[in-house]
Amino acid sequence: MTDTIMEYLAYAAYGVYLLIIIGGSAVAVLEKNLVRAFIGLIATLFGVAGMYLLLQSPFLAFMQLLIYIGAVAVLIFFAIMLADSRSDGDEAGLVFGKKFIRAALAGLLPILLLTPPIFVHPASTELLPDVVTVAEIGKGLMGEYVLAFELISIILLVAMAGGVFLAMDRRKK
Repeated sequence: MTDTIMEYLAYAAYGVYLLIIIGGSAVAVLEKNLVRAFIGLIATLFGVAGMYLLLQSPFLAFMQLLIYIGAVAVLIFFAIMLADSRSDGDEAGLVFGKKFIRAALAGLLPILLLTPPIFVHPASTELLPDVVTVAEIGKGLMGEYVLAFELISIILLVAMAGGVFLAMDRRKK
C-alpha cells in the first residue's frame, strides 16, 4: 500500500516537474521581453533539477541549482542588463506561418530520427554503472581534473569581462 502511494507521488512529482519544464521553456521561447524570457529559462532549469531528484541524483540536482541557476543564469542576467534590448526589435514579431512550421519540424526531427533506434535496440538494464559517491567526484575534481575545473572558471570570468567590455564600448557610441 505504501509503495503504491509513493509510486503515485513520484508520478505526480514527475508531472509537476514536466509542466514546469514545458511552461518555462515556452515562456523562454515565446516571450518578447528578455527578462521575462530569462525567468522562463530559470523555471526550466528548476524543473530539470527536480527531475534529477526524481532520478535519485541529489548531487546533480544541487549542481544544477548551484552552477546553472546560481552562476550561468546570473551571467546571462548581466548580459541582458548590459545589452540594449528592446521589445520592439527585429526578432520581436510573433512567429507564425512558415517560420513556425520550420521550427516545429526542427523540434520533431530529432524525435522522428531517434525513436526507431531506441525501440529496436532498447537499453539493457543488466549493465548498471558503478555507484560514484560525492567524495569520489570531489577527489576527481580536485585531483585528476583540477586543471579542467580551473580552466572552466577562467573561461567564465573572461566571458563575463568580455561582455562588460562590449557593453561599455556600445554605450560610448
